[in-house]
Amino acid sequence: MKVAVIGAGTMGSGIAQTCAVAGHEVVMADVAPGALERADAAIGSSLGRLVRKEVLAQADADEARSRIEMRDRLEGLEDAGVVIEAVYEAIDVKREVWQRLTEVTSEGALLATNTSSLSVTQVAAFSGRPERFCGMHFFNPVPMMALVEVVRGLRSADETVEQARAFAEGIGKTPIVCEDKPGFIVNRLLIPYLNDAVHALAEGVASAEDIDRAMKLGANMPIGPLALSDLVGLDVGLAATEALFAEFGDPKFRPAPLMRQMVRAGKLGRKSGEGFFRYD
Repeated sequence: MKVAVIGAGTMGSGIAQTCAVAGHEVVMADVAPGALERADAAIGSSLGRLVRKEVLAQADADEARSRIEMRDRLEGLEDAGVVIEAVYEAIDVKREVWQRLTEVTSEGALLATNTSSLSVTQVAAFSGRPERFCGMHFFNPVPMMALVEVVRGLRSADETVEQARAFAEGIGKTPIVCEDKPGFIVNRLLIPYLNDAVHALAEGVASAEDIDRAMKLGANMPIGPLALSDLVGLDVGLAATEALFAEFGDPKFRPAPLMRQMVRAGKLGRKSGEGFFRYD
């Protein structure tokens, strides 16, 4: 099967790599200058780590990389059986991309958005084929994280949801089907936890190091909430928090002002080299 991945950022690169390792031919498309070069380097680095850890043989890594075609235009995707959009988490951006994809993808293709916080039903409407559309929410880093939330939009056909579930299993993931509710499952529970940690830091409860150490030692978490926020990306976490707050209007979802301030300062976590902690 040919899989089209739209968006060559962190998530798009991870999805493309995972599909290629599973044996699919992949077209990764992004029109932003430099995006494909960065994605190619990221995929090469990720595959290299898997080889060094003996998770993947060098020959298999080379073959997977050869299956990924980089394309700087949204054209020639009519033969893609699956189209996964992983562009920036903004409704206007997704609207523009899906209105264009409608013109260059086949009627029978499985269409999916990797959104973590936006309404799948709303994004599906932009595609013009909402019955063939669902959410496929992957988690970062995609090659390592087992879960995919398969999100049923209001007009998603049962066949579409089942096809997405089977596809996720076929690339080595564990799919869980959920309804199109704000935050789905994981972010509905995780985002308030991460947001509360930022509130605690801003209130001077403890240092960032001690907040994370407390949750690792006292709650047996494998990673602290502030380090996890850095891994997710503070801009991504802020967008998810704002989306939940807008949908529910509940004060428990109110974004921590410190997080918004850090995003404005460009301190986005690991991807920018600095967030609540510094990274080489």
